[in-house]
Amino acid sequence: MKSTGNPTKLRAALLQTALVLATSLGAGNAASQNTALRFDPSSYTTVNLTVDGVPLSVRQYKSVYVAEPIKMGKFQYNEQTRGTVALDDPYTYQTLVISVPASVIGDQKAPMWMRVNNSGWFSSVATGPAAMLKVREGANLSSTSLDYNAAAAAHALKAGYVVVDVGTRSRGIRAEDGRWVGKSPAAVVDVKAAIRYLRLNDAAIPGSAERIILTGHSGGGALTAAVASSGNSADYLPYLVEIGAAGVSGSTSSIKDDVFAAVAYSPINNLANIDTGYEWQYNAIRDDSNTPALNSIVYSAGKQPAASAALAAAFVPYLNGLKLKRTDGSALTDANLPAAITAEIKSEIERQIAKDPASVPALGGKFKVVKVSGTPPVASSEEVVNDWLTLSGSGAAATVAHIDYKKFLRFQATNLTINPPTMARRLKPAPSFDTVGVTDMAPWALSGESNLFGNEFFTYSNYTEWSWNNNTTKGDGSGVDDTGKVWKDYISGNTALANQIKLVNPVDYLTSSGSNPAPYWYVRHGMLDRDTALSMQVLLQHAIKNNSAVKDLNFKLPYLLGHTGYADLQESFEWIKAKVAANP
Repeated sequence: MKSTGNPTKLRAALLQTALVLATSLGAGNAASQNTALRFDPSSYTTVNLTVDGVPLSVRQYKSVYVAEPIKMGKFQYNEQTRGTVALDDPYTYQTLVISVPASVIGDQKAPMWMRVNNSGWFSSVATGPAAMLKVREGANLSSTSLDYNAAAAAHALKAGYVVVDVGTRSRGIRAEDGRWVGKSPAAVVDVKAAIRYLRLNDAAIPGSAERIILTGHSGGGALTAAVASSGNSADYLPYLVEIGAAGVSGSTSSIKDDVFAAVAYSPINNLANIDTGYEWQYNAIRDDSNTPALNSIVYSAGKQPAASAALAAAFVPYLNGLKLKRTDGSALTDANLPAAITAEIKSEIERQIAKDPASVPALGGKFKVVKVSGTPPVASSEEVVNDWLTLSGSGAAATVAHIDYKKFLRFQATNLTINPPTMARRLKPAPSFDTVGVTDMAPWALSGESNLFGNEFFTYSNYTEWSWNNNTTKGDGSGVDDTGKVWKDYISGNTALANQIKLVNPVDYLTSSGSNPAPYWYVRHGMLDRDTALSMQVLLQHAIKNNSAVKDLNFKLPYLLGHTGYADLQESFEWIKAKVAANP
């Protein structure tokens, strides 16, 4: 193939060539590929552990789930720990681990509880020292642990589910040849490939691949939502062809990648609009006390206020253009989204009153706010005066009379200390997610999702209009300074970046045709969680409810909790049990 000289166009051309080649090879190639991906039921290790004090024996299998895995570099820089990690296996990012409790070894109907560990949209290894795998030899798991992954695994094993831990490529990783191979939509494509592997081998693996409950927290929650919303979409086929996923033959597929249920905690979703939604919610209450300084310049004296205002304004046409419907049939708009958010807060507070009336103070009383800090995490509490919630009645008979929305937002923005200590009592800066290359945003650059986008030869790409138009870093391949084009002109001619943005956005798939979303959804976002805005989660809630394929959505904002995955674990597993029982 003749080089185009443009890395983005070159990758698109390579993908198209892969698709054409796969089509020419036809079904015979798919059959050969599927043969290579056959599961060996005799290849397992026996893992002995304890769950809530009871010994448990587990058969554990490890498999590379694609026929053409990408060999990764031995050493990977971990952006979260600011250190280098040595991989024990160059294919760990495309490996899954299946843990089968002894009680369900012969059970082909047991649900598969499939977990993706992609905090911050980072990649996730399946094995080795850096893996978050909790089903290990000698492990002592507790269903009440403050370690969400350990507690959730304990619940799943006790329930008799097959536990599947999936390694995925995502932002910040490099192949052996130096390419950035975790760019969007790599994480979504890898999970879909893992699902296809399970379906291909459904008869040989204990449990049922028709009963996959996909789950994750934070970036993993967003990945869960992206995969669960886009089941069987043809948009992903070229990428699935590229890595040799099961069942793909050219532009067709003989294997599905939809899932039975999605359990998403604090999903950092809708990255294309996440900065605008964040500022729409917090712009009016931002000040020097709740927003971090950048480059030693306090919020009010720098460029953040102007950025916040511009981003907030951009959210309005996006939200209104979705034409989502509320329960009463009216359109969800910027005018009534605060009321929709408040209604969810009201519902959650009244749920809490029913459980523990003493924990909900009257106006002028004091909230006990949970703090989670340290490693391993430890919960503690502090008392904060209630200036935003007015109750009617008292005790178990109390109801919510009024919520002052603006005062609630200030309460949310200034409470619940989180790690690291430098982030205690702070919102994220403006912008929060597409930050790299933007003037005065350098101190926040490493936490932004910008390096999830762009081609394999650049570290990152801005993926939102404001950040693109305000990028001032020369030579990074992003912004008007490097391309000579403002965002609207650039994105209209760059289908590769436009596709990257769409392929990780669940709202795009929930509000259009061409996919098979999961019929069952369980979504939680802590009432005090400001890692993304409540506006984005209530928007996601409405997109899910508006999709006719969805049979049930269980959505809540757990009382006074922050960015955590261990909210309502017992409740979530009871919900899963009920959905499974209703679909024998």
